[in-house]
Amino acid sequence: MSIKQLRAFHYVALAGGFSQAARELATSQSTLSGQVGQLEASSGVSLFERKPRGAAVTPEGQALFELTTRLFAAEAEVRDFLRDGGGRSGGHLRVAADGPFLPLPILAGLHAIRPRLRISLAIDNSDRVIDALISYRADVGITARCPEDPRLHAHHFLTMNLGLCVPAGHELAGLSSISMKELAGLPFVMRERGSLTREVFEKNVAQHGIELGSVMEISTREGVREAVSTGFGIGVVADREFGHDTRLHFIPISDAGHAIREYAVCLAERRHLPLVREFLSKADAWGQTQA
Repeated sequence: MSIKQLRAFHYVALAGGFSQAARELATSQSTLSGQVGQLEASSGVSLFERKPRGAAVTPEGQALFELTTRLFAAEAEVRDFLRDGGGRSGGHLRVAADGPFLPLPILAGLHAIRPRLRISLAIDNSDRVIDALISYRADVGITARCPEDPRLHAHHFLTMNLGLCVPAGHELAGLSSISMKELAGLPFVMRERGSLTREVFEKNVAQHGIELGSVMEISTREGVREAVSTGFGIGVVADREFGHDTRLHFIPISDAGHAIREYAVCLAERRHLPLVREFLSKADAWGQTQA
């Protein structure tokens, strides 16, 4: 077994086939096939199920792929660490988050002490944030769903309260706050079911025993914002995610007992890496300033 053979296996598994991997690595398909074949022969383990189009990893291949993912992620960390002279001012941090509003101020604080830090930020839903961490495609994550996977370390750093998002000229826009009872019968614009903000809001609705008016469902946050500004109904948003939009006004809900808890997440085995540790520390420090 050699590192070249493991690398060939890893990129074929990652690309889903020999020809795809050969194109991405700018090498020949026969070279990759030969290296993977040597690895299979020396180990006595079948790693791929060859198909007319592509190749699928066997169960043994999937187990090895998880190991090589860790191996080459560690290799990249070592390379970045040494390139940066010990990781004192730079490095590369890959962040996955379920929204842009929370990671950005945390990353700004981290960038202030690491001016040469390279940052990759991917915005996706909570399930994909967790998947990116487990598959080593992200170093840290921000999500409102606390993961139950024992491989992950999650640190609660912020609680966000719910409020309404209404057009600036709406009759409710002048209120400094509103109660749940006052929402009965009002039309709403919400994300589709599966949205955590909607889930938490509906827990408050059920707790207070009220019935809303018509509900328009839209698949994205941006779509909800545009529909609210156009006058289709009232939106629900977490206070720290309202952002800045002169067309809209935020009204806190005074008695919404159910709130949104935000977590900074990483693989438990990587929580002591310098960049990961610093990110978690910055998240905690920023969260305390928002309390």
